[in-house]
Amino acid sequence: MKLKVKDIDIATGGPLVVILNREDAMKFDIHSLDRIKVIKGNKFETVVADIATSSKTVSPGKIGVYEEVLSSLNLKNNDKVSIHLARKPLSINFIKKKLDGKRLNKKEIDQIVWDIVHNKLSESELTFFVAACYTNLMSINETIMLTKSMARHGSILKLNNLNKHPVIDKHCIGGIPGNRTTMVLVPIIASMGITIPKTSSRSITSPAGTADAMEVLAQVTFPIKEMKRIIEKTNGCIVWGGSLNLAPADDKIINVEKTLEIDAESQLLASIMAKKYSVSSTHILIDIPVGRGTKVENAVQAKRLKKDFEMIGKRLRKHIKVIITKGNEPIGNGIGPALEARDVLWILSRDKRKPIDLERKCVSMACEILNMLKIKNCESKVMETLNSGRAYDKMKGIIKAQNGNIFDADKISIGRFKFDVKASKKGIITKISNKDISKIARIAGAPANKGAGIYLHKHVKDKVKKNETLFTIYSESRQKLIFAKEAAKEIDALTIQNSHW
Repeated sequence: MKLKVKDIDIATGGPLVVILNREDAMKFDIHSLDRIKVIKGNKFETVVADIATSSKTVSPGKIGVYEEVLSSLNLKNNDKVSIHLARKPLSINFIKKKLDGKRLNKKEIDQIVWDIVHNKLSESELTFFVAACYTNLMSINETIMLTKSMARHGSILKLNNLNKHPVIDKHCIGGIPGNRTTMVLVPIIASMGITIPKTSSRSITSPAGTADAMEVLAQVTFPIKEMKRIIEKTNGCIVWGGSLNLAPADDKIINVEKTLEIDAESQLLASIMAKKYSVSSTHILIDIPVGRGTKVENAVQAKRLKKDFEMIGKRLRKHIKVIITKGNEPIGNGIGPALEARDVLWILSRDKRKPIDLERKCVSMACEILNMLKIKNCESKVMETLNSGRAYDKMKGIIKAQNGNIFDADKISIGRFKFDVKASKKGIITKISNKDISKIARIAGAPANKGAGIYLHKHVKDKVKKNETLFTIYSESRQKLIFAKEAAKEIDALTIQNSHW
């Protein structure tokens, strides 16, 4: 059957989809979500069929084509294509197997990952896979096979020809506002002549991801070839992993998890380790913050994750160190891309405005990395690197290598509309809600508006007087500031307990 292409000028964001008119679909007994082959010349794609009930959407004799299929087959409006019925992807049967609580083998996992990467699964089919792994947790063996498969079906950063060894990486499970440790750790470690190629994520539900904050200072989107050039020049980098095609199946799985607001442990483990595997890291530091509002809210779950990470690391022949840290409140003072980047430069430049809690955690994590490498007197070496200015110089070198030109914290642009949230009474701060602080910062415009967010003036255990400023909300929009102010009034993000001090 020959049909004329209608470019409907819409992207699915992944799955390969076309739309048939109901009359044409009935002729060939094609139903919604059936697979069909779309053929142009000697090229074809197996796609998901959707059915239009109105001729206004797609008229008889035409086929509505989404952007992904147009691009794959290089189609244009009114091109003629053939269609044939096709079988569903093999991985559908393997997803059903996992839904039944059975174990998957290497071949089955590899087929699922291949189909995810090549957009062969519909959104609902991919959702069923994520749900299956959430309700029927993968075994360690399955998780390792998933890790290797996700890494294999993407790009690999190979540093052998640069003679870079060891290769350090780190990851934080997340859930804490601020906590911008990567941007301090990378220049510290790189300034010691140790390689640390850091690929980072953008925010999903937080006020800023590392890539969002680094983008305030420099470019973060690079192909792997450019990333290698930066590493060769500076020993380190802080780039956005989403532009590198590292473990691309992971990004598609994360999008589904985000919608469902779930985090399957086996997929979390595979997600993190696949990205580390992809950058050829030899030594990996994993930070698991524990506290209310974080991704890991109790010590039991943290210890289980720690054990699993160590076991997977051993099987992948990687040196893994897992630390469990306090996550009961935001770390640092700035929350939001620009405010967090400013905190980082204040620490590296030894400015008196630096957040002490963030610096302390970064020094501790740097020591953990040096201990993994059997380097002695680590704390004195880390502090000497900071105090001498070598770490700051290294950060300036990385910023320059990543086509950036902001090296001074005071040159960072912060939202011009601001509002101080003040204490309603005298007392001691006993709790700061990670979720509530994040929510207010996002309402103010972070991370989309780089200068928006919150600056914390107080932390847990600090004394406050009535009408003393607890935090300042910054926004690039007067209207968004009004919304954030209203949210701050409705939400008690900071808890103050009466005191007789």
